[in-house]
Amino acid sequence: MRTPRRLILALLLLACGFAAGLVITGRLRGASEIVAQTPAPVRSPVVAATADLPDFTRVAEQTVPAVVNISSAQVVQRPNSPFANDPFFQFFYGDQGTLFGQRRSVERSLGSGVIVSTDGLVLTNNHVVAGESGRLSRRQLPAVSVALADSREVQATIVGVDPTTDLALLKIDVGNLPTVPWGDSSTLRVAEWVLAIGNPFQLNQTVTLGIVSALGRANVGISDYEDFIQTDAAINPGNSGGALVNRRGELVGINTAIFSQSGGYQGIGFAVPSNLARRVVDDLTQYGEVRRGSIGYVEIAPLSATAAQQLGVPDARGVLVQAMRRDSAAYRAGLRPGDVIVAFNDMAVADGGQILRFIQDAPIGSTARVVVIREGERTTLDVPIEGPN
Repeated sequence: MRTPRRLILALLLLACGFAAGLVITGRLRGASEIVAQTPAPVRSPVVAATADLPDFTRVAEQTVPAVVNISSAQVVQRPNSPFANDPFFQFFYGDQGTLFGQRRSVERSLGSGVIVSTDGLVLTNNHVVAGESGRLSRRQLPAVSVALADSREVQATIVGVDPTTDLALLKIDVGNLPTVPWGDSSTLRVAEWVLAIGNPFQLNQTVTLGIVSALGRANVGISDYEDFIQTDAAINPGNSGGALVNRRGELVGINTAIFSQSGGYQGIGFAVPSNLARRVVDDLTQYGEVRRGSIGYVEIAPLSATAAQQLGVPDARGVLVQAMRRDSAAYRAGLRPGDVIVAFNDMAVADGGQILRFIQDAPIGSTARVVVIREGERTTLDVPIEGPN
């Protein structure tokens, strides 16, 4: 009787083990089905975005022919004195040309330009035309030649120059020219794609691609009126006066300068916004000069935290009127030394460069609302905007 009991027990154990195996196998199979049904990982949006990079080939085809090469040559006179750069001799002897005579030399400059009208108006930088000095001699204007994209080289006449913005306008007697249409630089956004077109190192019609790095750059020491577009599109010597173009093929800036410790590209370039350049072109075409607003001679200084506390300016924002002429429009309107200008025509004033732009951009003949803080109290002055003397 013991043998059958052992046999039955063995069969029961075998059946239990078989059943357990089925349960474990079923669980494993279910798990594998769950893993198989898990959705595939989503592709990274960074990888997907690379497929959407803009194609600038058509933009380049349309705009490159309207960018020209400009060369300028002018005769300059310099003192023939071995002490020309010695401040001691300059202090005691002044103009040393009367003692040692003058030497004549030819100063040459190269750069780029943009055709902005089909009848031959070419926009470029003032320093491309006037050279390192930035000033033209009224006695003898430089000889300026323009090399077109079709290899023609023609002489240009100078319509006008504006050293304040470092822009110059030329005219060539050629018709039916390709142009770059004007764009609205006020719509630019940081990180927007742009093309820089010019002639760096005399390599004609060179195109580089980058983005808008910053807007409204000022106080960089390039010109008197500074409101630059900063870009990382490669700009090198010879690019000055060339075009900064958006993805629609519109002119949004005139490449003007680079920040460099080596003389070459370091990823920081500056361009004059197209809206400002267009205003300069209109004034130079109509008047031969740029007409800017003025409130007379007013000397301003940055507002330090200590001065702000002493003058009762709560947020230390604004500019300090340091000195002024009594015959200025600002003085007649009630502005006084010691005042802190905090707003101009409802626009907050942060630094001297900004208020200078506000004044110069104000329509001549208009009246500006200038808000000042005087002895801790806020006062509004109506200051007339005058034209050039």
